[in-house]
Amino acid sequence: MKKLTTIFLFFSFCLGFSQVNPNDTIRVENHPKDSIPAAKPFSEAQVIQDIDQKNAPPKVTKLSPSKAGLYSAVLPGLGQFYNKKYWKIPIVWGAVGTGIGIALWNDKQYKRYRNAFVAELNGLPHEFSGINGIDKTVLGNAQDSSKRQRDYAIGISALIYILNIVDAVVDAHLYEGRHDPDLAITPTMINDQFGNSYAKTGISFSFKF
Repeated sequence: MKKLTTIFLFFSFCLGFSQVNPNDTIRVENHPKDSIPAAKPFSEAQVIQDIDQKNAPPKVTKLSPSKAGLYSAVLPGLGQFYNKKYWKIPIVWGAVGTGIGIALWNDKQYKRYRNAFVAELNGLPHEFSGINGIDKTVLGNAQDSSKRQRDYAIGISALIYILNIVDAVVDAHLYEGRHDPDLAITPTMINDQFGNSYAKTGISFSFKF
């Protein structure tokens, strides 16, 4: 009887351990909010658009040719300043100033010879009276020569003025937003043309108009 009781208790004890309490288990459930969504594949159009954006040239700054021409018309060299071609400003000023200076000097000489010529015709004393070889013919030729040189200087000055406007308009039209300087000095490698395997270092000059 004791053996049967012992066997019964043993089997009851094993049966109790074999049962699993649902409250003691740990469950891992995938909640919809905590789940990591799968990467959405890109469409072919999106891929092509992304490649085009990466390969697209950078946006460039545009200048207004009309503004550049107007600035140069108001003041020679101002259009070149607007186009950031600063090295052209002294050239424009020098050319226009030289032409105007020559025209003014010849106009002054023309007036001198003209007054003397008129006085010589009327038999009146003038600036060149008493100088041997000075007569109405010489004074007439001198006034004509001074007048001709004055007109040439005025024409050349007007041409330089017009070229100054054209240059400003063309520069503004061809401007591509370059930020590199007009005059650049950069190191470079020079290949030896006489068969030497070693390359030589040097300096290169680049100049842009």
